[in-house]
Amino acid sequence: MEFKDYYQILGVDKSATADGIKKAYRKLARQYHPDISKEADAAQRMAEINEANAVLSDAEKRAAYDTVGAQAWARGARSGDDVRPPPGWNAGYEFSDSGPENFRANFSDGNGGHFSEFFEQMFGRAQAGEGTRARARRAYSDQGDAQPRMRGEDQHARIELELIDACRGAERQISLRGAKLDANGHVVPEERTLQVKIPPGVKEGQLIRLAGQGGPGYNGGPAGDLLLEVQIRPDPRWRVDGRDVIQRLRVAPWEAALGASVEIATPDGKAVEVTVPSGSGAGRKLRLKGRGIPSSNTPGDLYLELEIAVPGAVTPEQNTAWEALSGAYPGFDPRRV
Repeated sequence: MEFKDYYQILGVDKSATADGIKKAYRKLARQYHPDISKEADAAQRMAEINEANAVLSDAEKRAAYDTVGAQAWARGARSGDDVRPPPGWNAGYEFSDSGPENFRANFSDGNGGHFSEFFEQMFGRAQAGEGTRARARRAYSDQGDAQPRMRGEDQHARIELELIDACRGAERQISLRGAKLDANGHVVPEERTLQVKIPPGVKEGQLIRLAGQGGPGYNGGPAGDLLLEVQIRPDPRWRVDGRDVIQRLRVAPWEAALGASVEIATPDGKAVEVTVPSGSGAGRKLRLKGRGIPSSNTPGDLYLELEIAVPGAVTPEQNTAWEALSGAYPGFDPRRV
């Protein structure tokens, strides 16, 4: 993923206050706005400037970005460098439904705002729009105190779940990390803990809605909702593809050759007997219909991908056994199979 150094793009220090971010953005916007700039790359630069401002002028997004950025800066990364964050790096951060009001770039070419892969990986496409309260302020800015009661903005966060919890459902306590500006305009962390009921059969990317747990209402309006985007925690035992699950199944050479009945644990924690057909080879997939992630419509399948576990020859008896096996297959060449 191509890293974006938003501080470098705006030309500000990493300790810059909210006011400093605003001043830097306005200065660059006057220089590079495509409607007035003579620079050849004005549209591209303005898109980068808008994106950087959308993150650094929002306390929640800036706090999450600084966490990821700290790892990149420690390695000397700059904009354009390839960055590979660890699994689950973006889980647990809480964001409002919108960026700042001036994030929408009204380019003369009609293309609107452009968001990098880095931005979308961190915050999602939904974070690029203008939120309910921002629209309300814009629509009623000329009406003084006649602003209506407005519902609060929805907030978003990504949460990591174990595959067994996604399959069976669970009740879990989660901690969400957010941020706010202090009296001096610096970003300070905020954290809250919620008890969340996870319905059975949630899949990667699905949203769990918590009513009334989003941003506060405007002018006494109701609070928004909190939308939790599900991520399945990586596990060496399984790979998830939609509702299907691919699981490695290690078998002995004689089980693969002669066939066997083996017991396995499925992703929902249940034990089942599986028949390995005789003559099976490494890489063969056995399908267990409906044993993937459940659904009220069409549940996913569980695919068992066979691996041959070859035991070592340690004792004299084991050496003799392997020599006998070799002698039983004269002319066998595994590199030509």
